[in-house]
Amino acid sequence: MAKVFTEKKERLGGEVAAGREELIAVLRRAATESDFLARLAEDPQEALKEYYSLTPEEVAALASGDIRKIESWVGKLDEKLATWLWCRLAQEKW
Repeated sequence: MAKVFTEKKERLGGEVAAGREELIAVLRRAATESDFLARLAEDPQEALKEYYSLTPEEVAALASGDIRKIESWVGKLDEKLATWLWCRLAQEKW
């Protein structure tokens, strides 16, 4: 059974990896703030500029909706945290 990364259990090996906290913060914000979700849809690079600790690879994965890549870093995402990624994939903006 796959381990699901949820807001209540944000642990990866006992603690959230420091470099991945920002990924979860972006996904949580996209799931709860419609304005931020709209900005991500319009211009992900611009919307993500305030998240300084994201690596270029993390920004690219978020911008493209690369669920596999992101889940390889943080574990399986629950439905709420995966909101942005599914929205991005539905946009067919590549």
